[in-house]
Amino acid sequence: MSESVFPPRGRLRKKFTDIGPYFRIDQSNDEQFFFDCLAVCASTKAEPEQREFYGWWLMLTKTEDGFHYHYQYGFYNQAGEWEVKAIPKKHQAETTRSLHVFYEKITGLVESTFELKVSPAANLDSELVLSAA
Repeated sequence: MSESVFPPRGRLRKKFTDIGPYFRIDQSNDEQFFFDCLAVCASTKAEPEQREFYGWWLMLTKTEDGFHYHYQYGFYNQAGEWEVKAIPKKHQAETTRSLHVFYEKITGLVESTFELKVSPAANLDSELVLSAA
């Protein structure tokens, strides 16, 4: 397959935006698309502007016949940056659940609407590979 099977950039961005608050246009380009989720607030006692979160971020990268994905769990700090950090045990289930919900949405969109493939990046730990099941 060639690059020509990809929908126009504007249509991709619109559809990615439509699936929810995950897509970050300003951190994406024509070849890579950045998504994230602030799944669990680290401390609800902090002022809203100072809250930090546990969650995940995921990058979709164009390939010849679709996209590879790579994701990471971590901590979204007060500076508005992601840090690779272990998720506390009490927040792991919710954080993982939110990633699986997103994964089902993005693969459904890419595979059904665009008729492209979604597969894990080669450097993704095999234990972390997501499945729609």
